[in-house]
Amino acid sequence: MPWRPPDATAATVRRGVAAAALVVALVLSGCSAGNDAEQAAGQVFLTAWAKGDLAAAAAATDDPAAATPLLQATVAALKPTAAQLTAGSVTNSAASTTLTYAASWTLAGLTTPWTYDGQLALIQGSDGRWEVHWQPQDIHPKLDAGDTLLLDRTLPPRAPILDASNKPLLNDVDTVTIGVEPKLVTNLNTLSATLAAALHVNATDIITSVAKAKPTDFVPVITLRKPDYLAVAADIHDLPGTLFRAGTQLAGPTPHFAQPLLGQLAQPTAEALKAAGPGYLGTDQIGVSGLQQVFNSQLAGTASATINVRTAHGALTSIGQITGTPGTALATTLDSAVQHSAESALSGVAPAAAIVAIRPSTGAILAVANTAAAPFNIALAGQYPPGSTFKIVTAAAILASGVAQPDTTVPCPGSVTIDGRAIPNENNFDLGTITLTQAFANSCNTSFSLLSQQLPDGALDQAAAAFGVGAGWQLPVDSFSGEYTKATDAAGRAANAFGQGSDLVSPLSEALIAATAAHGSTPAPSLLTGHPAAAKNPPPAPPQAILPALATLMRAVVTNGTARNLAPTPGAPVLGKTGTAEHGNPPTAHSWFTGYQGDLAFAVFVQDGQTSGVPSNPIAQRFLTALPR
Repeated sequence: MPWRPPDATAATVRRGVAAAALVVALVLSGCSAGNDAEQAAGQVFLTAWAKGDLAAAAAATDDPAAATPLLQATVAALKPTAAQLTAGSVTNSAASTTLTYAASWTLAGLTTPWTYDGQLALIQGSDGRWEVHWQPQDIHPKLDAGDTLLLDRTLPPRAPILDASNKPLLNDVDTVTIGVEPKLVTNLNTLSATLAAALHVNATDIITSVAKAKPTDFVPVITLRKPDYLAVAADIHDLPGTLFRAGTQLAGPTPHFAQPLLGQLAQPTAEALKAAGPGYLGTDQIGVSGLQQVFNSQLAGTASATINVRTAHGALTSIGQITGTPGTALATTLDSAVQHSAESALSGVAPAAAIVAIRPSTGAILAVANTAAAPFNIALAGQYPPGSTFKIVTAAAILASGVAQPDTTVPCPGSVTIDGRAIPNENNFDLGTITLTQAFANSCNTSFSLLSQQLPDGALDQAAAAFGVGAGWQLPVDSFSGEYTKATDAAGRAANAFGQGSDLVSPLSEALIAATAAHGSTPAPSLLTGHPAAAKNPPPAPPQAILPALATLMRAVVTNGTARNLAPTPGAPVLGKTGTAEHGNPPTAHSWFTGYQGDLAFAVFVQDGQTSGVPSNPIAQRFLTALPR
């Protein structure tokens, strides 16, 4: 059980002991039968003290009035959460009787206990009963009258999260926290409305937080980078009730850089503090999301502490030392330059959108970018229909099964009906009879729906698995590897073939589809250097003989198809596939581009982008153009 506060009643504490998490150990040794009474008297004190029953501990002494405040002050200073007090032997002499004990205190926010050897003075009262003779040395041998204990605890500097070049992805930046002191506020409604307008926060949240606070509390509203604060300072600086605290925090070069993947540091909620494990306090800045949370113990290290005695004259003497451990850097596969390019490409994009970039030859994840509107890390864990980008998988099945080759002619009518389901091309475009390459380049739904009916049973399922869909990659943060459900009828098979059936993907799994086409097999993705992800369902490799033909189809998308804007992109040729994925009722449409350039595979996703007029192709172009050459 947690250590009870000094004013807890003995009865309350005793009731809690039965289900206690507090560890109490009293081991008796070195005492003869003649010392039983002395031993018992010391044991009463140690037992009560270890349980946190300070009233009972004080009552076991010859001066409860003097013992109580020092016991309470000791608890307040040390904040113990558990105790082991091991009784030793009784020593009798002409001058005194003492009981030795070994103390081990687990202190809040520290993982290593504070240990020392102490002794209790024992005295026999006029009634013949033994009790602890109260003196400060009963608590610690170096504690004298008028002395108090102080605990000085410090966490080590937080270790960095590194990019693939071993450079920190986050650095200390100057910040200003804008807050409110309730007693200084003259009109809370006016203040909250003004702050909300200037800082783009919720006025109701400010009112609620201030109402719950004490008059002299600092109620934080928002923390801004110093340049952002300076831009609004003139509008808010003189508002009655506002306070400003300068500080620093770990942050990327832009406010949303590699978020929410890297994660945030903050004072934890009770739930987050429990999840972090022992060794942290609610006032600590710990990882509360992303990699900062998953690897908090590695990055934060453990706290050190010095236990001091402060004399009545103010002098400090150390009587105990707990040595913590420094944090250890976390090495990721992220490439800062590629990440910057992805962030730049998404700059100004209002809808939820994401870019994932992977090195096909190794599986190293080079960039994970989300717009601020993304409700979570949709780049890795989003689940969306792939639309026509899934035609990469369908084309692989068609090529592997011998149903068609790049120059095979196929029909591309404006619409077809398969098993009672009408399947149109976008705006019912009709290209007549064209080659498979042209059908792929122009994203002809009807061509691929018709060709899917000629595939052997299970061919599309096998192709999806060979491109990593459903592999179940085990990354250190939440991710989605895609999901393919085998169709049960002809209409379902047709819908799956152009990505509008039961298929689901994430930008991560889309980037891996492109990486498979580039590499010849699905590389195991990795976010941490030297730690490729394991797969629940390891993907087989697609037939190697089809890869040149698949590359021909994907290159035609850029040279003669739906992604011509990418043709002049500097560097190696760009290969890929566009996709429009309808969903919902009334239907809206996501926008995709999935492809590769040299040893870089990537996926661009814009949620409802096709509906809102924010297609992925220009974003892909900005991304590739911004890459260092």
